[in-house]
Amino acid sequence: QVQLVESGGGLVQTGESLRLSCAASGRAFSNYDGGWFRQAPRKEREFVASIDWRGSTYYSDSVKGRFTVSRDNAKNTGYLQMDSLKPEDTAVYYCKADRGSSVFWGQGTQVTVSS
Repeated sequence: QVQLVESGGGLVQTGESLRLSCAASGRAFSNYDGGWFRQAPRKEREFVASIDWRGSTYYSDSVKGRFTVSRDNAKNTGYLQMDSLKPEDTAVYYCKADRGSSVFWGQGTQVTVSS
């Protein structure tokens, strides 16, 4: 089992930045691929960014160049640095850890970007 707890969400204005954290406990975090997803009201949950166990990163087109995903295995923590935020980034952000068929989700943190 892996328990994930997100933090760092909040209310910001257009163009500002936030850094989300995802603290993991349980099994060795370094063995898992990590990812960030988001869900806006009345929309499906969508992929935002991911970082695999080797450190390779992937981004959705909508956040590429503005968001940066990273991880600190020594701290069992993943991060999502979000710069140049836009109102369309408003959503609940979830972190995910997976390895093979084992998939774990955090409870989510709200990010609201005002125009």
